[in-house]
Amino acid sequence: MNWLLVFVAGILEVVWASYLKYADTVWDWVITILLIVISFMLLIRSYRKIPVAAAYTVFVGIGTVGTYIAGIFLGEHFSSGQLLFLTILLAGIIGMKSSTKKEKGEQ
Repeated sequence: MNWLLVFVAGILEVVWASYLKYADTVWDWVITILLIVISFMLLIRSYRKIPVAAAYTVFVGIGTVGTYIAGIFLGEHFSSGQLLFLTILLAGIIGMKSSTKKEKGEQ
Protein backbone atom coordinates (compact mmCIF):
# COMPACT_ATOMS: atom_id res chain seq x y z
CA MET A 1 0.00 0.00 0.00
CA ASN A 2 2.79 2.43 0.89
CA TRP A 3 4.63 1.81 -2.37
CA LEU A 4 1.36 2.55 -4.17
CA LEU A 5 1.35 5.95 -2.42
CA VAL A 6 4.88 6.58 -3.71
CA PHE A 7 3.84 5.53 -7.22
CA VAL A 8 0.77 7.81 -7.26
CA ALA A 9 2.85 10.67 -5.81
CA GLY A 10 5.40 10.13 -8.58
CA ILE A 11 2.73 10.15 -11.28
CA LEU A 12 1.31 13.39 -9.86
CA GLU A 13 4.82 14.81 -9.95
CA VAL A 14 5.02 13.98 -13.66
CA VAL A 15 1.74 15.82 -14.25
CA TRP A 16 2.58 18.97 -12.30
CA ALA A 17 6.18 19.13 -13.52
CA SER A 18 5.08 18.79 -17.14
CA TYR A 19 2.24 21.27 -16.63
CA LEU A 20 4.58 23.97 -15.28
CA LYS A 21 5.65 24.81 -18.82
CA TYR A 22 2.07 25.53 -19.89
CA ALA A 23 0.62 27.16 -16.75
CA ASP A 24 -0.10 30.82 -17.44
CA THR A 25 -3.38 31.63 -15.69
CA VAL A 26 -4.23 31.82 -12.02
CA TRP A 27 -6.30 28.63 -12.24
CA ASP A 28 -3.45 26.80 -13.95
CA TRP A 29 -1.21 27.72 -11.02
CA VAL A 30 -3.87 26.79 -8.47
CA ILE A 31 -4.18 23.33 -10.04
CA THR A 32 -0.41 22.96 -10.21
CA ILE A 33 0.07 23.93 -6.55
CA LEU A 34 -2.75 21.60 -5.52
CA LEU A 35 -1.10 18.71 -7.37
CA ILE A 36 2.25 19.52 -5.72
CA VAL A 37 0.66 19.52 -2.26
CA ILE A 38 -1.20 16.23 -2.85
CA SER A 39 1.91 14.63 -4.30
CA PHE A 40 4.06 15.52 -1.30
CA MET A 41 1.33 14.56 1.19
CA LEU A 42 1.21 11.07 -0.34
CA LEU A 43 5.00 10.82 -0.27
CA ILE A 44 5.20 11.95 3.35
CA ARG A 45 2.49 9.46 4.33
CA SER A 46 4.49 6.62 2.73
CA TYR A 47 7.48 7.53 4.93
CA ARG A 48 5.65 6.01 7.89
CA LYS A 49 6.42 2.49 6.64
CA ILE A 50 9.09 2.85 3.92
CA PRO A 51 12.64 4.11 4.55
CA VAL A 52 12.87 7.74 3.46
CA ALA A 53 15.90 7.22 1.21
CA ALA A 54 14.25 4.43 -0.79
CA ALA A 55 10.86 6.14 -1.06
CA TYR A 56 12.33 9.48 -2.11
CA THR A 57 14.66 7.85 -4.64
CA VAL A 58 11.77 5.99 -6.26
CA PHE A 59 9.56 9.12 -6.15
CA VAL A 60 12.18 11.28 -7.84
CA GLY A 61 12.99 8.52 -10.32
CA ILE A 62 9.36 8.13 -11.36
CA GLY A 63 9.12 11.90 -11.72
CA THR A 64 12.31 12.13 -13.76
CA VAL A 65 11.58 9.25 -16.12
CA GLY A 66 7.90 10.16 -16.46
CA THR A 67 8.56 13.84 -17.07
CA TYR A 68 11.18 13.00 -19.69
CA ILE A 69 8.77 10.67 -21.50
CA ALA A 70 5.97 13.25 -21.25
CA GLY A 71 8.34 15.80 -22.77
CA ILE A 72 8.94 13.50 -25.73
CA PHE A 73 5.18 13.13 -26.27
CA LEU A 74 4.82 16.91 -26.05
CA GLY A 75 7.33 17.34 -28.87
CA GLU A 76 10.60 17.96 -27.03
CA HIS A 77 13.88 16.81 -28.52
CA PHE A 78 15.50 13.58 -27.31
CA SER A 79 18.59 11.59 -28.19
CA SER A 80 19.78 8.00 -28.00
CA GLY A 81 22.35 9.02 -25.36
CA GLN A 82 19.64 10.48 -23.16
CA LEU A 83 17.55 7.33 -23.56
CA LEU A 84 20.56 5.20 -22.58
CA PHE A 85 21.10 7.14 -19.35
CA LEU A 86 17.36 7.18 -18.67
CA THR A 87 17.41 3.37 -18.92
CA ILE A 88 20.30 3.25 -16.43
CA LEU A 89 18.31 5.51 -14.09
CA LEU A 90 15.26 3.26 -14.44
CA ALA A 91 17.40 0.21 -13.57
CA GLY A 92 18.58 2.04 -10.45
CA ILE A 93 15.03 2.84 -9.41
CA ILE A 94 13.96 -0.77 -9.83
CA GLY A 95 17.06 -1.86 -7.90
CA MET A 96 16.28 0.51 -5.02
CA LYS A 97 12.70 -0.68 -4.83
CA SER A 98 13.48 -4.39 -5.05
CA SER A 99 16.39 -4.31 -2.57
CA THR A 100 14.51 -2.40 0.14
CA LYS A 101 13.44 -4.62 3.01
CA LYS A 102 9.83 -4.57 4.04
CA GLU A 103 9.10 -3.20 7.48
CA LYS A 104 6.68 -4.72 9.94
CA GLY A 105 3.08 -4.04 9.03
CA GLU A 106 3.85 -3.35 5.40
CA GLN A 107 2.17 -5.52 2.80
